[in-house]
Amino acid sequence: MKRRRRVRDWLVDTVLFMFAALIGLLAAAERLNGNAPMPDPPWLFDIDQMLGLLACGTVWIRKRWPVHVCLSLLAVSTVSELTAGAMIVSLFTVAVHRPPKISLPVFGVSMAAAGIFVLVRPEPSGPWLTIMWALLLQGTAVGWGLFIHHRRQLIISLKDRADRAETEAQLRAHQVREEIAREMHDVLGHRLSLLSVHAGALEYNPAAATEDIARAAKVIRESAHQALQDLREVIGVLRAPVGEMPQPTLADISTLVSESRRAGMNVRLRQQLSGAVPDLLGRTSYRIVQEGLTNARKHAHGEPVRVSVSGEPGEGITVEVFNTLGEPATPKPDSQGLKGLGERVALAEGRLEHGQTTDGWRLRAWLPWPA
Repeated sequence: MKRRRRVRDWLVDTVLFMFAALIGLLAAAERLNGNAPMPDPPWLFDIDQMLGLLACGTVWIRKRWPVHVCLSLLAVSTVSELTAGAMIVSLFTVAVHRPPKISLPVFGVSMAAAGIFVLVRPEPSGPWLTIMWALLLQGTAVGWGLFIHHRRQLIISLKDRADRAETEAQLRAHQVREEIAREMHDVLGHRLSLLSVHAGALEYNPAAATEDIARAAKVIRESAHQALQDLREVIGVLRAPVGEMPQPTLADISTLVSESRRAGMNVRLRQQLSGAVPDLLGRTSYRIVQEGLTNARKHAHGEPVRVSVSGEPGEGITVEVFNTLGEPATPKPDSQGLKGLGERVALAEGRLEHGQTTDGWRLRAWLPWPA
């Protein structure tokens, strides 16, 4: 779409037109006042004036075809001195709107055109004065234009850099929000499911022994306290980078399983690992087991659960949580927990599989473990 000309554009073009016309009028006045000889035959001066007037008109179209207009004026300037002002303006325009690899060769052509002019129309004062004036005026126009060109490029570069920085900041903010959502679901979902199990046991068995009620109440109190502590750690991501937060490791899986057993779950844990597991893989493995136990507790409480963590460097880590199906519905494949878990596994460049089998529900993940 064609850009609408602003008031500033009209002002700049008007000033440059007046400059081109002034240069032409000064050169014509030199001839008319007798300070410089008239061309022979005299009618060449009339043609020169017409060419100078037409050249000034190109000021209004120079931005559309800067190089073409400039080269055309350079060709005319080899025989016409009254087009010098418009030619200087066109040189300036090329330097502003085209890269140096174009504007500098055009400047070289302008100096060659000045050399041809002194040969075609020799002056009594000699050619060197004309060449020096051409070098001064045309060199100043091109140098000024190059300065403006580089300044504009710098401004564009700084603006692009600011836009990229803003985009990256928005992306980082989005990633932080996603991290908070995953941590909130993974940590609090596990703790609150424990609370739900023990509270449900008290609700459905109000006649339980005093010792059993006291034991369940103690577990509820401890789980609530731990849930608050976990929540404080998750909220800490708002004040510090995620990498600085206390994070679980592979060794914490045993504690996770013990908590589930105290909640009444029948959990078997098998670990077969050789070598020190990297922090990212250990943390991701912990979250996989945590999500699997949480789902088993919510959807198949009382059913046996098998947790398996195995692997070695170069082969990767395989984490699997399997439970037989209970009466309640199995977790939906598009649940927020599984979605967030899929994002975690993807960040670790692994694979996640989950779904119903003939005899239960399986959550399985493979994570790469470099040798």
